[in-house]
Amino acid sequence: MRILIAEDEPVSRQLLQNSLLEWGYEVVAARDGQEALTILEQADRPSLAVLDWMMPGADGPEICRWLRSCENDSYVYVILLTARNQEGDLVRGLESGADDYMVKPFNPEELKYRLRIGQRIIEQEQKILRLASTDDLTGLLTRRAFMERMESEMHRMRRENGMMGIIIGDIDFFKTVNDTYGHLVGDLVLQHFAQCLQENCRTYDYVGRYGGEEFIIGVPGAGLLETTEIAERIRNMVQNTSIPLPGRDEVIKITASFGVDAVNLRNGNEYMAEELINHADEALYLAKARGRNCSIIYSRADMQ
Repeated sequence: MRILIAEDEPVSRQLLQNSLLEWGYEVVAARDGQEALTILEQADRPSLAVLDWMMPGADGPEICRWLRSCENDSYVYVILLTARNQEGDLVRGLESGADDYMVKPFNPEELKYRLRIGQRIIEQEQKILRLASTDDLTGLLTRRAFMERMESEMHRMRRENGMMGIIIGDIDFFKTVNDTYGHLVGDLVLQHFAQCLQENCRTYDYVGRYGGEEFIIGVPGAGLLETTEIAERIRNMVQNTSIPLPGRDEVIKITASFGVDAVNLRNGNEYMAEELINHADEALYLAKARGRNCSIIYSRADMQ
């Protein structure tokens, strides 16, 4: 687990870092409060933090107050380190939002076990968040979790002047599968389709179950060509794969249709996630109308 240490005194910072590395943590070190804030503003910020109370730039309690005021799903467990040992100092430290408090000079073994408590709390929180954001059947993101990720990626691509692609895929004639073979086989088909999506995406793409047999893929940094290539890879894999039926000497084959769109977010383009998704959904509708088992790129001329 990654842990942030913020300490402006070089010797103390190095000793603390050495101990944490010995205990198996991945350490991110900050030399002052401002550098600590910069690290904590990042999307992949550490989940544990050991902050010195007195630092230039921003002190430990100030950082705690900022953390607790942020709207962010990932909690940061904070231990304050300080030479202050009055009861009022303890209260002020905890009131600022710190989870724990240790007085210098501290016992390294005590810090180790207090960090383990924080790690258990973070791991439980992450487990709960995973369960809340993951579709039970396919293991993909839920619709709500996908939309939250999509909004975040749109903001990131806007900052980086990048592209954003979207794919919406729908299994063709899925109702016929359920009617013919039953819902257990239908669930198997959904799981197979979800696997095809994941295997043909890039490691940093994100996939969600949008509803029923409809799935959605966010493709950050990709334009229309690359996004369409991913959709076509998935479509070809789906149509060329046989799904064995459990308990039977029989397989079934399926096909899927895809709608694709992408947008250039350079120069502060305020294109919204919902608009991009709606365009891909319209292209999917056109793919169904054109005979299914195809990928259609959103075109304003086609949609008029």
